[in-house]
Amino acid sequence: MKKLTVALLFGGKSGEHEVSLRSATSVLKALDRRKYNVIPIGITKDGQWRSDPRLLEAEFPAILQSGSSVLLPAEPRQNHSIEVQSRDRGLVKANVDVVVPVLHGTFGEDGTIQGLLDMANIPYVGAGVLGSAVGMDKDVMKRLLQQAGLPIVEFITLLDKHWAGQRDSLTSKIESQCGYPCFVKPANLGSSVGISKVRNREELGSAIELAAQFDRKIVVEEGIDAREVECSVLGNDEPQASVPGEIIPSHEFYDYEAKYLDESSQLIIPARLSEEQTKTIQELAIKTFLVTECSGMARVDFFVERKTGRILVNEINTIPGFTSISMYPKLWEASGISYSELIDRLIQLAIERHQSRQSKKTSYSPE
Repeated sequence: MKKLTVALLFGGKSGEHEVSLRSATSVLKALDRRKYNVIPIGITKDGQWRSDPRLLEAEFPAILQSGSSVLLPAEPRQNHSIEVQSRDRGLVKANVDVVVPVLHGTFGEDGTIQGLLDMANIPYVGAGVLGSAVGMDKDVMKRLLQQAGLPIVEFITLLDKHWAGQRDSLTSKIESQCGYPCFVKPANLGSSVGISKVRNREELGSAIELAAQFDRKIVVEEGIDAREVECSVLGNDEPQASVPGEIIPSHEFYDYEAKYLDESSQLIIPARLSEEQTKTIQELAIKTFLVTECSGMARVDFFVERKTGRILVNEINTIPGFTSISMYPKLWEASGISYSELIDRLIQLAIERHQSRQSKKTSYSPE
């Protein structure tokens, strides 16, 4: 069987750059070299694309620091070529069968890189432009889920500019609609970067100012006493949901440190739920995936209110973490799909989606 050439994108111009390196390291280890040739491509924090075929087994920081420039073709080609401007070997061309973007956050998970790859006519794993953009923007995502009738927590959205001039009125609105405790988040970031739990009015201002360092748009959500449950989704037009898993964070909530640095957080797989709750979460996960126009993969996060058992959709992540302690691959492993097989499935779904798009007409002649 002919090997596929996979371009593994990592790094990125994002506050989640370091998380991406952790995820991409795990993906690289899981790619079966009997099936795939791998071209690692790093994107620096200032947006430069770097690669070096000789550094495949090196640590990714070495590629970011000393790799050669990578060029995508200005014109889309059937062979999906990229070019590496090697310092000592001149221009090295490589034909890529599929791109695996392991880029969390802005300029990677928000539809921008997906649009670039679409223009270059290169298949890629995960959601397209629309699904990526919707999944990244917590405000737009929540409004779509709300319009579709899916259960979510109370929330409001504000702009940093408005906060500076309307602090008192916005504070009153937050207190009446969300109350305390509440969570303040940048609208377009993941991995719990810039998120604060706010218990009173005194903490609100500093939390909003922190979130505003990462995004102009800020989401404030009602805080509820709930268990945190996650469900992985895999597929294109007919997606499947994994068994749900529950997170018991080592910190007060599942923040950045608890997710990636402190391994004392507990992942309970499968989650301790009734059969009916499990079914409801799986159904809501698939509905969320479809409503937000996702494809390939996503992880849907839920709240299960402790007092009532009420199930609420929190958010969808279109490029979920792929580190050794990440929930997305662990949930599929518990559902019968190994890490390596999961990567195989995602690559196949990417190729199928690309072929489907290619089969559509791009011209119209009325009869």
